[in-house]
Amino acid sequence: MAETRPLNHEEMLAALDWYRAAGVDVAVGEEPIDRFAQRPPPRGPAPAMTASAQERQAAPPPTLPLGGDPAEARGLAASAQTLDELRTILETYDGCGLKLRATRLCFADGNPEAKIMLIGEAPGAEEDRQGKPFVGRSGQLLDRMLAAIGLDRSLVYIANTVPWRPPGNRTPTPEEMALCLPFLHRQVELVAPRLVMTLGGPAMQTIFNTTAGIIKMRGKWQSLAIGNHQVDAIPTLHPAYLLRNPAAKQQAWRDLLALKLKRSELGLD
Repeated sequence: MAETRPLNHEEMLAALDWYRAAGVDVAVGEEPIDRFAQRPPPRGPAPAMTASAQERQAAPPPTLPLGGDPAEARGLAASAQTLDELRTILETYDGCGLKLRATRLCFADGNPEAKIMLIGEAPGAEEDRQGKPFVGRSGQLLDRMLAAIGLDRSLVYIANTVPWRPPGNRTPTPEEMALCLPFLHRQVELVAPRLVMTLGGPAMQTIFNTTAGIIKMRGKWQSLAIGNHQVDAIPTLHPAYLLRNPAAKQQAWRDLLALKLKRSELGLD
């Protein structure tokens, strides 16, 4: 039988890592406890409340703000004269609760002077760690999609509808979108792209201001006003969706060919 001895520091850390990997999150004692057999202690009479305590109990709870002010967000966004200024404003802006749970700001990637802008929904886990959009598996697929029509990140500008990762990769709430949208609109105005491609349903619904589904809308060009910038835009499927549904890649391929053709028509090659 192995000798029983206290663990040293390195061994304790290794054991804790093993427990965490195994999903252990509650410490228990050596002997089992029958919680059903336990009885709560008898309750005595409640102590008398003082007059001040009674007043506090009767008073309504304080009203806490549910989030930032969209008007403030619009004012801050409009004040940015460059992309660097807009990024600095976002780094110091605390009006949106998404920022409190995210690791870092995920502002943009690619060429800010590009004539083609891609807009996704929100950062994922890897994007949150690196602070860049589309750097995980879906980002790798996006790079291959761009390469198939002669593009790369030096020829496009990539952003998201919200610059911070929502907890658990959930869809941003309407309140969160209302706080983030002015910054995205200003981002589009400052980049001033000739063409925009949205990636996925939520980004399409936000940019195209519609409740229609992505399957119905994808592949159709529209002239949109994004902020004060007029631009031709086309929605396509999100790379993450294509990873889960490879058969849909043929639809995304047609959308990419439409982007390539429009780019050629406008002389953006």
